[in-house]
Amino acid sequence: MPKIASYSAIEELRDGRKIEIRALRPEDQAGLLAAVDRIGTQSLYRRFFGARRNFSETEIAFFLNVDFTNQVALVAVADESGRDTIVAGGRYILERPGVAEIAFAVIDEYQGQGLGAALLRHLVEIARSAGLKEFTAEVLPENIPMLKVFEKSGLKPVTRREAGTVHVTLRL
Repeated sequence: MPKIASYSAIEELRDGRKIEIRALRPEDQAGLLAAVDRIGTQSLYRRFFGARRNFSETEIAFFLNVDFTNQVALVAVADESGRDTIVAGGRYILERPGVAEIAFAVIDEYQGQGLGAALLRHLVEIARSAGLKEFTAEVLPENIPMLKVFEKSGLKPVTRREAGTVHVTLRL
């Protein structure tokens, strides 16, 4: 497994709290599922393009079993009452050589604190070191916060509207 599987960095949220951005681990299953339970219905809809709260064992295995080559997954971990708690996640999945699709989820109470932007920065750094040239994303048009993260990323997003989604391309 590439050394990215042990990736870890500390970031400061807009409100001054410190969080750790680190590689997702197979033993994170309970924490990841707990985070999904804390995400509001609208936020889940924006992430999965449908109201999903439950996942099959196959889907859970797909989310957790990351090879850090074709799929890279990072989580944001906050100290909540002395416990490390997953509060956000971001990942990319290789679509074809040099191009990967990205996606993010942030629990509602942590939205607006810069977590999406922080996860994007770390994923860009990892992707560049892996030789990737481009990220793509499918975003619902009403997901203005995510579109703003891309807009403010410094990567000059190219957007194209298609059948109820905005296709975003970010050159790395």
